[in-house]
Amino acid sequence: MGDFGTGAAAALPGGIGVSLLTVYDLEAPDGLAGGAPHVHLACSEGYCVIAGSGVVQTLNPRGFTETPLQAGAVVWFDPGTIHRLVNGGGLKILALMSNSGLPEAGDAVLTLPPEHLTDRETYLKATTLTGEGEARTASAIARRDLALKGFAVLRESFAAFGASALDDFYAAAVRIVQPQLADWRKRWEQGARRLADETGAALDALEAGTAPHLQTAELHELRAPTEFGRHGMCGRLDVYDITS
Repeated sequence: MGDFGTGAAAALPGGIGVSLLTVYDLEAPDGLAGGAPHVHLACSEGYCVIAGSGVVQTLNPRGFTETPLQAGAVVWFDPGTIHRLVNGGGLKILALMSNSGLPEAGDAVLTLPPEHLTDRETYLKATTLTGEGEARTASAIARRDLALKGFAVLRESFAAFGASALDDFYAAAVRIVQPQLADWRKRWEQGARRLADETGAALDALEAGTAPHLQTAELHELRAPTEFGRHGMCGRLDVYDITS
């Protein structure tokens, strides 16, 4: 048996990020428990359900859908898909995030009512959590409920006008995230893009009949999350610190 590493010396396969998500179980004004609807602008995200049940509500230019979730299910969606997790009971998920966890590094915009999406400063004022520890939960739930108001308007508008109903929200989301793009690009270059380039180099070497990368093979490990119970948009997150 080989030696085990003591930390994250390399990015996870494909440059993904992972976190353990316990979906909020506090009831929203519409009678459903769960998280806050939001969208990613550059990244896809996936769910591997490890316990409990529920649904994920999604809205994109193809329309609104509700997809059942139960232990063992795997679902994922493209950037531009607004999504909301609904907790049917004990819903826990291994969240898989593209580009070294970029969604948890800022690639997420909540579906707030339009008056909160006019500019980045206004958006941050409405979405920044306050309080510490369990006191932070009230702030997270208030933020969720505000996002649900905007989500309801988007659904109603989509039913009336089709995909064009999302145009203004998408445009506002782009404006809000633009100041972060230099950091996002750096994260992508050092994570997912670097790993893809390394695969290309390995294929080139194999075609040439060599394999120098095999001589530097290692095992990497994350023994446990580095942060527990962070208040996220969908629930409480146990976060893994993954270095690229």
